[in-house]
Amino acid sequence: MRGPGAALAGSLVDLVLPRTCAGCGVPGPALCRRCTAALASPREATPRRPPPGLPPTVAAGAYAGPVRPAVAAFKEHGRAELAGPLGAALALAVGVHAVLLPGRPVLLVPVPASRAALRARGRDCVRELAAVAVADLRAAGVDAGSARLLTRAGRVRDSAGLSVAQRRANLAGTFAVRPGTLPAGALLVVVDDVVTSGATLSEAAAALGGTRRDHDTPVLAAVVAATPRPGARGRSPGGPGQGPCGAPPGRLDRLSGPRDSD
Repeated sequence: MRGPGAALAGSLVDLVLPRTCAGCGVPGPALCRRCTAALASPREATPRRPPPGLPPTVAAGAYAGPVRPAVAAFKEHGRAELAGPLGAALALAVGVHAVLLPGRPVLLVPVPASRAALRARGRDCVRELAAVAVADLRAAGVDAGSARLLTRAGRVRDSAGLSVAQRRANLAGTFAVRPGTLPAGALLVVVDDVVTSGATLSEAAAALGGTRRDHDTPVLAAVVAATPRPGARGRSPGGPGQGPCGAPPGRLDRLSGPRDSD
């Protein structure tokens, strides 16, 4: 979460370099209202060939258009202020699960960064997004928290350029659960920035699900954005009179979408 020091640093940068929207490049906030709207339509993430064990996954928007450069600016170009709008988008996606399975505390489980990513970026981007999402969920009245339940169990090579099958093989056995007792009855929601093939989320869910005793409580997943399938739109399983992903109308009003970054 952003503190006074981060706000001061951002103000000093603004004096030297005018801020522009990371999505479209127009002068103004870190993510303008028009680009923000691209992350305000939660949908079921459906990879073209879902891997076995992929948990039910909700994405706040499609990983396309202005969302792609915004995520890249946050992760690869040091624009940490984008944790605000992107984290709020993640909260919206998690909020769908909270509405559909009410009455349980919600525990966000960030996908842990690899050592190489931590060295290159100097920060754990998904943990930053999870912290913002938890704050937004609590402000909306959701009993939410986050926990670093997962750890990397081995080395994984860069997945860029790999086929779907190669991605799955590359990630097999990647995650392990940290020692300790998992909270009984809580909704475990694995969170990440983007889902493409679903291999990372399925491996993370398998690690968590293998340690649970209350199997009636599923492991779920939520992401900021999902890579769209060619010729397909994100599927919303809600019928007439229902909101995003089957949520009753009005239940997500307080999580109406990512805010403009300060």
